[in-house]
Amino acid sequence: MPLALYALTAGAFGIGVTEFVIMGLLIDVSKDLGVSISAAGLLISGYALGVVIGAPILGAISGKMPRKTLLLALMVVFTVGNLACALAPDYWTLMAARVLTAFAHASFFGVGSVVATGLVAPNKKASAIAIMFTGLTVANILGVPFGTWLGQAYGWRATFWAVTLIGILALAVIALLVPKDKPSDTVEETSQGIAAVLGRRGVILGLLTTVLSWVGVFAAFTYIAPILTQITGFSESAVSPILLVFGGGLVIGNLFGGWLADRHLGPTIIGSLVALAAVLMAMTAALHQPVLVVITIGLFGAAAFATVAPLQMWVLKQAEGAGQGLASSFNIAAFNLGNAIGAWLGGAVIDHGPGLGSVTLVAGLVPIVALAVALAAMRLDRQNTGNAARLSPAE
Repeated sequence: MPLALYALTAGAFGIGVTEFVIMGLLIDVSKDLGVSISAAGLLISGYALGVVIGAPILGAISGKMPRKTLLLALMVVFTVGNLACALAPDYWTLMAARVLTAFAHASFFGVGSVVATGLVAPNKKASAIAIMFTGLTVANILGVPFGTWLGQAYGWRATFWAVTLIGILALAVIALLVPKDKPSDTVEETSQGIAAVLGRRGVILGLLTTVLSWVGVFAAFTYIAPILTQITGFSESAVSPILLVFGGGLVIGNLFGGWLADRHLGPTIIGSLVALAAVLMAMTAALHQPVLVVITIGLFGAAAFATVAPLQMWVLKQAEGAGQGLASSFNIAAFNLGNAIGAWLGGAVIDHGPGLGSVTLVAGLVPIVALAVALAAMRLDRQNTGNAARLSPAE
């Protein structure tokens, strides 16, 4: 794999830390800013919605920029946004800074996915996407546990100062290693391309599958720290090591999912969604068993990220010829729309439903719906392929 691919991984690492580290700091942020845990959880929803809003806006206005220039500009936005988080004096300022930071997210991963697939042979495209997304998984193994410890020891603002530094370093690595390219003059990355991409039923169903799968992931993961401390009985200091186990599962699931998707894309999507639902159900049964909870959290990480490269590759495939750059960004936005809805759903279960102990059960039901949508999309794809085959002799 070329070095440029690992430069993209460095950027993904920085973005992954800022997105996920807030989960381990919910209690600290809520105490410091005087808000409830569920209100602090909305900082995750705010970030995710910023990703969703930023994807079409930046996709429409940045279509003529060289991809490397765009990646660098997005890392600047990311770095400035994290600096604003570190300096935020109150809850709503922090929320606004999180939304600003999130604007860079979808376009970075969307453009980065297209750049990554262009750097490798056709039979390694899903693996290239998986390697870029390894930045997210390593962020969970190293960045999030360290950031959680740093925030608990020196205050949550120290974590965002550290992420600002990571952004500066990632900016330098991308500038050095990612090759220059020519400005795009195709429809895929202009405002006209949005209609072309979203006009494909296969793309829409792929995006819906992504949203639903990650509603389940984030309904559970957003409140993992309160679940571990208030339900299972772990101390706050035990949360960071357990997140390390989760991060290990992410790396394994991410790389394995990419490897499988290069060989059997459809079955990998189906299998990963089944595994995600099953693990969340198993976690529900194990909440009062500390050892079993830690095991299921590792499996949860593996099942969650086993979906990422296959779903990203599926949407790229469905958008072929219409606008893969935009479709890729939209799918990243779909992941984060799922994050936002999931964080809200988990909070609703806590505040207005059966309570914290039922969050993983509710979360486990959502990937089953995602599975139904994926199966419908694949059936439609087979029908379209069959129709095209029947028509081709007449042409």
